Amino acid sequence: MTSTPILHVDMDAFYASVMTRDRPDLQEVPVMVGGGHRGVVLAANYPAREYGVRSAMTGTRARRLCPHVVVLQPDYDLFTTVSRSVMEVFRRVTPLVEAISLDEAFLDVRAAGRRAGSPVELAEWVRSTVHDEQRITCSVGVAASISVAKLASKRAKPDGVIVVPPEEVTRFLHPLDVGELYGVGEKTRAMLHRLGLVTVGDVAHTPVATLRRAVGDHLGAHLHELAWGSDVRAVSPGRAGVFGSGDGTPDRSMGAQETFGRDTDDREVVLREMLKLTAKVTRRLRTAGVAGRTVAITVRFADFTTITRSRTLAEATDVTQEVYAAAVRLYDALGLQRARIRLVGVRVEGLVPREEVQRQGVLGEREHGWSDADRAVDRAARRFGSAAVRPASLLDR
Repeated sequence: MTSTPILHVDMDAFYASVMTRDRPDLQEVPVMVGGGHRGVVLAANYPAREYGVRSAMTGTRARRLCPHVVVLQPDYDLFTTVSRSVMEVFRRVTPLVEAISLDEAFLDVRAAGRRAGSPVELAEWVRSTVHDEQRITCSVGVAASISVAKLASKRAKPDGVIVVPPEEVTRFLHPLDVGELYGVGEKTRAMLHRLGLVTVGDVAHTPVATLRRAVGDHLGAHLHELAWGSDVRAVSPGRAGVFGSGDGTPDRSMGAQETFGRDTDDREVVLREMLKLTAKVTRRLRTAGVAGRTVAITVRFADFTTITRSRTLAEATDVTQEVYAAAVRLYDALGLQRARIRLVGVRVEGLVPREEVQRQGVLGEREHGWSDADRAVDRAARRFGSAAVRPASLLDR
């Protein structure tokens, strides 16, 4: 078992990067997203940060610091679409993905499955795949714990990977300001500074009993764990939030996408890939015990133009053939005339627990139905691997 199984992936200047990825004229100039009339800055690219422009700063102050900054209005639908695509890249590595926000997540690669490799190799694969598919960059921290991986990704920015093995944790952590610790806000930092605890090393070498008397039992013990990199919180799939501060709700959609090795205009090739993606998504639905009503597809063309289409079914389903049939109808409805395609994706949205689905027939509970076939394939996959049983059309030719 690897000693550094936790990855923290953080997109670099996510909102600004997404807004400028199709604007080569803005790649090297200061850009901020938001911060219009009396508004606050949502994000700033790295050239703008060199002038001191930061997120949450008022637009007025940002323009004083950098009068020639280019101001772009945020496109939240685009941010959500790109974020979903990035999260699906993570899930190609491991099912244990905890999304903290639109632009960052923790991955536990002990469950990496068939995509074998060391944590560093997996981190590099994530970086290159995100860049290839989304044309934005990310930084990855690799460590034995969530808190250290988070700090490592910050040091890796922009567009890098930093690994902190267990034997290097104290050397990495202890020189840092206590405000760097994951989950320590400005108020806690100021309180610790007033107590003379300026660095992480200061906290680490303060007796736990003293910390508890100074800041409270829970926070004192927690700070001591953070200072030694010994926090043991596990990655919680879904949107669990920072140190359990979220509501723990699962994802409301599941999807998968794939970039072709070369652009294609062959409908048969595209539909075979969509069937493969559909099988992957519906297997995940069944594993999670959920079903969904809305089927969506993503198609990215050779010029990187991306479109999405969706269709809502009469009842929620987790059946591969039902989802695939809806996806094919959506694709054919596009009426593409030999347009060359770079990427396709399939997503099921509006997820609900399977037991809440009222109409049994939708879930294929009749004897010898498609649902029975799916579950037989699932059992074979668990025993012999995901490639043990597959549709005939997906067999290698």
